[in-house]
Amino acid sequence: MDQAVQMFIDHLKVERRLSPNTVAAYAQDVGAFVSFAVGLGRTQVGDVQPIDVLEFAAKLTDEKIGARSQSRKLIALRQFFGYLKEDRVIAANPMEDVDLPRFGRRLPTFLTLAEVDALLAAPARQDPMGLRDAAMLETLYATGLRVSELVKLKVTDINLNAGYLRALGKGNKERLVPLGQGATTTILQYMENARSTFAAKAKGSEALEYLFLTRLGKRMTRQSYWKQLSQYAVKAGISRAISPHKLRHSFATHLVERGADLRAVQSMLGHVDIGTTEIYTHLSRSHLREVYNKFHPRS
Repeated sequence: MDQAVQMFIDHLKVERRLSPNTVAAYAQDVGAFVSFAVGLGRTQVGDVQPIDVLEFAAKLTDEKIGARSQSRKLIALRQFFGYLKEDRVIAANPMEDVDLPRFGRRLPTFLTLAEVDALLAAPARQDPMGLRDAAMLETLYATGLRVSELVKLKVTDINLNAGYLRALGKGNKERLVPLGQGATTTILQYMENARSTFAAKAKGSEALEYLFLTRLGKRMTRQSYWKQLSQYAVKAGISRAISPHKLRHSFATHLVERGADLRAVQSMLGHVDIGTTEIYTHLSRSHLREVYNKFHPRS
């Protein structure tokens, strides 16, 4: 069993080139099932039967695991056994006839334009840290980057003259995203007036490749930026929970509400499947309904 799991993990890392976080999630989900199957006496991966998967799903239900989380775990198993069958490690895929749990599609939440304006105005741009934070916020909202993509931006990924940046997304896939005038101006101010303050404290040259540096000259981390964003949300008077991904949702929603082409939004977000981007059309319809109900005299 363990050897089969390791083969699958190596496949995800080397052949599919998934991110470390995604690989870790697959490993955790598949590992949980393997422990369960071994408890049933299945010592070899080829011994696993469809009934074992169904019993595992029933166990997840008993543990009050939500349908969405159950589906994620079973998708991981489907890919695990699909890979093993394709590689001829097993003769039959025990997941082939197992249906995934059904669940409603949850609409992502996003910020209003007024909330975005308040958030972008929150950093004190007269000092180096505030200017850096403003540049990061402007970039996040202007491009819809994932927070992992934001903190990994390198100086060479930015073309301020052309107004574009190069993002390295999931599976190490590159895409070009427009920056917009506001973000371009703020990044330029940060690079001219603040970044050198942090770069002077860097130990070694590796950190200097990155665009956004900490006060000690190190690369920003996702965790530190999440905390930073929460603090600015409080300062901006935003009472509800906020995350970097909520700014990504806001970026996409505001574009679609104003008539942006869905394929263009898909490209900027780095979605492989257009179906993932289509969720924002539902949000747009909800927005139209709200406008209609508010302003039509006979709504």
